Amino acid sequence: MGGIKPDDSAPLLIFGGPYSNLQATEALLRYASDNHIPVGNILCTGDLIAYCASPEETVNRIRDAGVAVVMGNCEQSIGNDADDCGCGFDEGSACDLLSAAWYNFSRPRVSDNNKAWMRQLPEQIDFIYQGTSFSAIHGSAEQINQFIFPSDSDAEKQQQMVRLECDIVLSGHSGIPFGNKTDSGLWLNAGVIGMPANDGTPDGWFMVIKPEAGMLKIEWQRLRYDFQAAAEAMVENGLNNGYQQALSSGLWPSLDVLPDAEKQQTGQPLQPAPMTFIL
Repeated sequence: MGGIKPDDSAPLLIFGGPYSNLQATEALLRYASDNHIPVGNILCTGDLIAYCASPEETVNRIRDAGVAVVMGNCEQSIGNDADDCGCGFDEGSACDLLSAAWYNFSRPRVSDNNKAWMRQLPEQIDFIYQGTSFSAIHGSAEQINQFIFPSDSDAEKQQQMVRLECDIVLSGHSGIPFGNKTDSGLWLNAGVIGMPANDGTPDGWFMVIKPEAGMLKIEWQRLRYDFQAAAEAMVENGLNNGYQQALSSGLWPSLDVLPDAEKQQTGQPLQPAPMTFIL
């Protein structure tokens, strides 16, 4: 990925949003090691840094592991020392106000070396796996911080896929794991590992794609990790806020960005159904 062809004989491991959560990042990398998934088959859809207490450590762990990363709005903003996270929140909204605390905490704690590395990350990573074309982006093909949710129209996703000219899109940013089928192929979001998915559980989410009987099988998996240690680290660093509480409650501190359909699912444990793509 990012110029390196994945190993067709091994699964793909896709994840998003480590969000400065070192404990979740370590758990994800342990899963990859335990399941013999080579680093060339692992991809992150962006936002290494956000809500939690270990921004520099999380970036270092991902870099040391050699994982391919799509530039998210957080990498773009912190890499360029912007004034805010560029998350796309409405000005003055609860999400906007809450983001200021973690962003102002994180930006000075990221080294110049890591900021330079983030500036050069690609906004799109295209690759071929099992003869299938993939495009990995953060928000959308046109806007790095565009939120695209499960309930958003198939027409919107189809338009994006035509622009990207691929069979399968791997997206991020929304924080919710889901998959939709369009006329062109599949729109997939692995979810994020660093925060729960607003489903009332403390788990993060990731996605595994593997060949099986002439097709690709796509499965979403819960990431169980030491969320209590992650929350304690936030408290110790003065980040005792709604996001720290969300690590254990599984509920987001604000639902400003969610469409009505996703708001109505608040607190309901997710169970995304596996999908297939015929080769």
